[in-house]
Amino acid sequence: MKVPSHLGWLAIGVVFGAVAAMFYLGQPRIAGAASSDRYQDYVMTTGAVTINPRVPMDGVWMLDYRSGKLLGTVIDKNAGKIVGWSEVDLVAEFGVPPRQDVHFMMVSGWVSQGQSALYVAETTTGKFGVYTMANDGTGTGVVIRRHDMTSFRKTAEQPVNAGG
Repeated sequence: MKVPSHLGWLAIGVVFGAVAAMFYLGQPRIAGAASSDRYQDYVMTTGAVTINPRVPMDGVWMLDYRSGKLLGTVIDKNAGKIVGWSEVDLVAEFGVPPRQDVHFMMVSGWVSQGQSALYVAETTTGKFGVYTMANDGTGTGVVIRRHDMTSFRKTAEQPVNAGG
């Protein structure tokens, strides 16, 4: 049996490289864009909000660590204006004791056509809340609604939900 020359090994390497590249590049990729940012004591994220089903709007959530507030508003694309801010006192919502070092995390997610939810976790208390924004009923602003509050960590007072 004759050993292939250097050109033979090069050709084999090129073939294996081409096959590997086809497998790697042939997989569909989901395009993702960051819709969150943080700076010092503030976290901001966005998501769709349905105020009027015929007019899609972008919601903006801002978490203010200094005041312990969750703020929310929507952008009226037709008028190019920010609709009034709504706020929730997260210190009261999450039962955070005074002067406790808190660590909030938040991210938005899609729950239905044109509507996002905001998921907020506080790592010190182990609590997790789900929020959405909706029309405040006056047609001139928004209201933040809490849909659920649970614990993701087992505590003496409140065990973690076991799937039901």
